Amino acid sequence: PSLKAQRSRTSGVEATSKRRMSAGRKVWYAMLVAMARGVARVLWSTCKVEKVIGAEFMDTAVEQGKPVIPCYWHQMHIFCSRFMLDQIPRGLKVGFLISPSVSGEVPAAMARAWGAAVVRGSPTRTGGQALRDMYLTVNKEGVSPVITVDGPKGPAEVVKIGAVLLARLTRAPMIPMAYAASPAKLWNSWDRFMLPRPFGRIVIVVGEPL
Repeated sequence: PSLKAQRSRTSGVEATSKRRMSAGRKVWYAMLVAMARGVARVLWSTCKVEKVIGAEFMDTAVEQGKPVIPCYWHQMHIFCSRFMLDQIPRGLKVGFLISPSVSGEVPAAMARAWGAAVVRGSPTRTGGQALRDMYLTVNKEGVSPVITVDGPKGPAEVVKIGAVLLARLTRAPMIPMAYAASPAKLWNSWDRFMLPRPFGRIVIVVGEPL
């Protein structure tokens, strides 16, 4: 499809989202944002990050001041995203790719509240436009876009091509990362989403840039 057609479809998604955002839904979503941020704060403040293996790779990226493409499995979102948000005060411009649908309003609001940039797009619905917007975000604004490389719907732990294409186009290196938590609950979802329990122990691993 032409770029014009892709933009048209993206605009349609955004327009639909706005029409569905009634006053009641806005209030409900504001409550969801507050609750989700509260849960995240409890986990982030009570769990102890005992070690960050490979922290020097992210340190180098921050010192160089150039954008990178942090990548992790959808399952790993809670503490990998926290690690990336911690890089913002250090000078790294961090961004997140979030669905343009109404359901994406909550994570988008959370990301903005924590000082991150937001690119609204979906690999399954607006893939071409999302890739173009992220390319401009990296090259023009110097943002490091976080990508869950097996999202948004899986299959789990299978890398999709979007992050690789973005790295090739922008020459920004991919930086893989993951974390382990003990104790933790694995949800019965497609990604086996990992939810650390309060007062748990966390180890984060950052891989060499690719």
